[in-house]
Amino acid sequence: VQLQACGGGLVQAGGSLRLSCAASGRTFSRYSMGWFRQAPGKEREFVAVLAWNGGTTYLADSVKGRFTISRANAKSTVYLQMNDLKPEDTAVYYCAANVRGIASSGVTYYSNNQVYDYWGQGTEVTVSS
Repeated sequence: VQLQACGGGLVQAGGSLRLSCAASGRTFSRYSMGWFRQAPGKEREFVAVLAWNGGTTYLADSVKGRFTISRANAKSTVYLQMNDLKPEDTAVYYCAANVRGIASSGVTYYSNNQVYDYWGQGTEVTVSS
């Protein structure tokens, strides 16, 4: 599985961006797709995930109400719509795929970057104040 993320850029605080992540593979609908981010000097942190079974979404508290994750299975693509961006959202954003098909997994499971099997190359988001 290969993941290609794009859509990052420079935006002013309060602005919006939509990140996209296109995946290869024939069974995209069975992948749980997540987004993580890593700011300079910080560890990679969980942002959002859209689980494969039932489309359950989980968001980090820091982005709830501002970010939305969605997917288009026909395009094998997952999106991260980011609104009301803040300078603290500045980071490299990575998409990731969990292809294990585990049912009934919650945010504790999906927020662990160790459960993702494939990672995209990252796309940089810079929010100016």
